[in-house]
Amino acid sequence: MEFKDYYATLGVSKTASQDEIKTAYRKLARKYHPDVSKEQDAEQKMQAVNEANAVLSDPEKRAAYDQLGQQGYRAGQDFQPPPDWGSGFEFSGRGFDHGDMHDASDFFSQLFGRASRTHHSSHRARGEDRHARVMIDLAASYQGASQTLNLRVPQTDANGDISLHDETLQVQIPKGIRAGQHLRITGRGHPGFNGGEAGDLYLEVQFKPSPQSRIDGVDVYLTLPLTPWEAALGASLSVPTPAGTMQVKIPAHSQTGKKLRLKGRGIPATPPGDLYLELSIVLPPADTPRARELYEAMAKDLPFNPRQQMGV
Repeated sequence: MEFKDYYATLGVSKTASQDEIKTAYRKLARKYHPDVSKEQDAEQKMQAVNEANAVLSDPEKRAAYDQLGQQGYRAGQDFQPPPDWGSGFEFSGRGFDHGDMHDASDFFSQLFGRASRTHHSSHRARGEDRHARVMIDLAASYQGASQTLNLRVPQTDANGDISLHDETLQVQIPKGIRAGQHLRITGRGHPGFNGGEAGDLYLEVQFKPSPQSRIDGVDVYLTLPLTPWEAALGASLSVPTPAGTMQVKIPAHSQTGKKLRLKGRGIPATPPGDLYLELSIVLPPADTPRARELYEAMAKDLPFNPRQQMGV
């Protein structure tokens, strides 16, 4: 996925005012709108312009994009957002005004999610909803937990400048919650108008990344390191898992990459997922004379060629 320079797309500087962004967008929209433009790629260029404007014209999304841009990414450069990108960064729920935003790029979608419209009845003065992504431990989904979460809330001053302040919430994480699900906190959105009810706060849940585990829906994959003798001879091991410590039987002649399925031990949803132990053989280092002696004895006494299938 390529990093997109939205400022270059609109032809404005990174310090451009909101009025300058609006002017640049209108100029490009007149140039590339498919109904009036004769350029062959007008539709694609119009989509790119709409996408850039959807971010830069929104003070909150612009603040988040600028924060990412401070890491030195350039247009066209390979880009993968950090696993915890956007965690705790709040956005208002007012949606987008551009009809083409359902065709947002993968880059946009990775940062902000697919564009969706927010409809408000003109007869109500309800406050806008707020949205944020939060990271939780996998164990919280197994057990349920009361968790303190920190949000970075953008605030716009009279000049249109953005600043961030921290907000702390105590949230009850329900047992069995999955990545991508939302927690709704009633009344914690923006205040209503003329005495109307406040909006709600929606927290999109993601799991904190871990080098030992990965999650696929309600299934959990856990890497289980083994010694060579445990893998070759078989073993009965006590294994710490998100579901608690479990006694697991390792079959003899196991190889790296083999998966052991523990049915129903994944995320305790309805129905529950499975827990897969992915075996990984770890070699002890040959860093002492005795260790080297043992490896040399194995090389002599165990005639074994792992490259035989390669014809060598």
